[in-house]
Amino acid sequence: MVAFVLVTVGAINWLMVGAFQWDVGMLLGGPAAMLSRIIYILIGLAGVYLAVTHKKDCKECVTPATM
Repeated sequence: MVAFVLVTVGAINWLMVGAFQWDVGMLLGGPAAMLSRIIYILIGLAGVYLAVTHKKDCKECVTPATM
């Protein structure tokens, strides 16, 4: 659940960057600030975790598709 929330926050951040050129990390001191870097790393690790565990947790991937 934590990984899902972090990836969702990351996705919303990229939406804001793409649509409005506004990065949430700037509120936390910019991309070089330690707090921003920690949050970016946690979001990245959450994305990797979800990518690696997706097949195990996905009901669509476990059951064969019916046609």
